[in-house]
Amino acid sequence: MAITPIKELVQAAKTEIRSLDQAEAEHMAAQGDALLVDIRDPRELKREGRIEGAFHAPRGMLEFWIAPDSPYHKPELATGKTLILFCASAWRSALSVKALQDMGVENIAEMEGGFSTWKKRCAPVVLD
Repeated sequence: MAITPIKELVQAAKTEIRSLDQAEAEHMAAQGDALLVDIRDPRELKREGRIEGAFHAPRGMLEFWIAPDSPYHKPELATGKTLILFCASAWRSALSVKALQDMGVENIAEMEGGFSTWKKRCAPVVLD
C-alpha cells in the first residue's frame, strides 16, 4: 500500500477547513474575537520568534490540550473565541484544524501562509 503524499493530505484538508488571510486573522485577534494558536515546535519559537499574545500549543499535544476530558486539557483553549492555528507554512495547521474539526471543534480556522508569511510581511515578532 502506497503512502499518501503529505502535500495531498494538506490539499484535501484545506478543502474542508476555514482558512483566514493574515490581515483578517490579525484583526480578529486584536478585536478579541480570536485566539492565535501557535502549534510550532518549541525549538522553532526559540529560533524564529513568536507572535505576541499567541497561545503556544505544540502540535503533538494539541488534541490532548483541547479535549475537556483529557488530563492535559488547557482551559485557555476552551473559549468561545475562534481558535486560529498557525505553524511555519500552514501545512501542519491545516492538518491540525481538520483533526480538531473531526473531534467536534467548531470555532476553528487556520492562518494562511503561517509564521513564515507573517515574518515576510514584517508583522510584529517577539524574540526571546
